[in-house]
Amino acid sequence: MSTATSAGRAGPALPGDPPGGRRALAVWGIGVSVYFVAVIFRTSLGVAGLDAADRFHVNASALSTFSILQLLVYAGMQIPVGLLVDRLGTKRVLGIGVVLFTAGQLGFAFSPSYGMALASRALLGCGDAMTFISVLRLGTRWFPARRGPMVAQLAGLVGMAGNLVSTLVLARLLHGVGWTAAFAGSALAGGVVFVLLLLFLKDHPEGHEPEPVPHQGAAYVRRQIAQSWREPGTRLGLWVHFTTQFPAMVFLLLWGMPFLVEAQGLSQATAGTLLTLVVVSNMTVGLVYGQIIARHHTARLPLALGTVGATSVLWAVTLAYPADHAPMWLLVVLCTVLGACGPASMIGFDFARPANPPERQGTASGITNMGGFVASMTTLFAVGVLLDATGDDYGIAFSSVFVLQALGITQILRLRKRAARRERERLVASRVETVHVPV
Repeated sequence: MSTATSAGRAGPALPGDPPGGRRALAVWGIGVSVYFVAVIFRTSLGVAGLDAADRFHVNASALSTFSILQLLVYAGMQIPVGLLVDRLGTKRVLGIGVVLFTAGQLGFAFSPSYGMALASRALLGCGDAMTFISVLRLGTRWFPARRGPMVAQLAGLVGMAGNLVSTLVLARLLHGVGWTAAFAGSALAGGVVFVLLLLFLKDHPEGHEPEPVPHQGAAYVRRQIAQSWREPGTRLGLWVHFTTQFPAMVFLLLWGMPFLVEAQGLSQATAGTLLTLVVVSNMTVGLVYGQIIARHHTARLPLALGTVGATSVLWAVTLAYPADHAPMWLLVVLCTVLGACGPASMIGFDFARPANPPERQGTASGITNMGGFVASMTTLFAVGVLLDATGDDYGIAFSSVFVLQALGITQILRLRKRAARRERERLVASRVETVHVPV
């Protein structure tokens, strides 16, 4: 007798589960290396925000437009990319993504004007959008379902390692060799992972080919999206991702460096160290969260809501601190807690993944992944506008974080019981369908 378990829950392997092993790790590693490079390119503006403002002679609102446009393209591409991954497979979609984000990074290096630089970031965002969902799909094709939470957290961890490269390596290159050489030189990494992808990446192990998906046109696309959205687990995953990811994303992607330098009076070197702390904390917490969720499935929502609560408290204390500058110990604690936002956002996929069958995994992941990036884009815009409107009052500007967190928590609490009830129904159905094979 074989026992069915929901994807992402610890337990015995499902019938037909991929075997995992060293081959799976090697192939998945190539896919993750593409995501690693994409994150380096995505977050490169976070260490170059002040330099970009000087280079293109723009104010805070115009500077935030770089990241807003990049994230707008990224978020808008999530459902189309999910459908493409379900239709074309991982290798093709990742290959297209590498070409686009490498071209965007090169264009940003040589952009002579603000308008061309904006277009380059949009192109980069389009390519970046094709990476993470593809890597999640690659993990489900090569590893057993019970490994899902840990594989997803490891993918996020590797992405944060790319952020670490931005804060440690690209920042030094930028101030050492200059704008063009730093960004153009980093673009070479895109060429390297493209070659590895073409030579070695496979969509799935032999013997685990997915059922062919017939070409059914626009009606099929609409049905895929509608069926994924009807699942409470997909919507809960989106709102968990929305509420948890954006505080750290906004901090690392653009506004952390200006906040620490201009509002807190730190040097760029010290501010860079604190940004690095966010990344290191993210990587550490990701391993812990992955292990906890794999062993205790019910810990998903408490971990997500606990992270949101801790983030809110630390931001409130930092912004309301009575002195002109918050003490270093408080900034260290803030950056450490912000590091938990990325791992907490990965929990959203662990709600969406078991709620959808394999043929909808890419679509459901795309819907979920939109959440955090829509929240990040909204906050980036709000902070930029409020800074210009208030004469660079970071306390007022960063208060927009609390508005989006309140919205997200409201939706999570509204959907959690519905998603839990649906998950129990699927578990009961899987037990009923268990096949007893006579010996």
